[in-house]
Amino acid sequence: MELANIEKLVEKYLNAATTLQEEATLKNYFTGGNVAKHLQEYAYLFNYFAIAKEETFTKTIILEPRNSKKKNLKRFFAAASIAVLFSIFVGKQQYDKNLQRKEAQKIYAQVSKGLELLSTNLKKGEQAVATLYTYEDSVNKILKQTK
Repeated sequence: MELANIEKLVEKYLNAATTLQEEATLKNYFTGGNVAKHLQEYAYLFNYFAIAKEETFTKTIILEPRNSKKKNLKRFFAAASIAVLFSIFVGKQQYDKNLQRKEAQKIYAQVSKGLELLSTNLKKGEQAVATLYTYEDSVNKILKQTK
């Protein structure tokens, strides 16, 4: 009866469905030395677990310190590079806007100067026409008096 129970527990163990108490029962059976021939292969497994549990590691483990400062420095340089590129991009746009504004002011000044010259020439022409009208009126008065 006990052998059938052990076989069922081995099947449950292989399916990862055993409890800790059932695993302790299997461990006791397989490390006890009185194991059936067809279950002998599982005895090696449980004996290995028992031996491995008693092993200890005695060497010292040398842990190298993390290079967190280097990683932080790399992240800082990456962030600084992105900030510089962003500021160059924004600065270039502002520079282009400034150039356009200066060009527009220059064109406005040229147009204003041209319109001012046109205005002065029109005033001169208006004065000349006014003088001609005065001359014509004087001539017409003289001609009317002579008739």
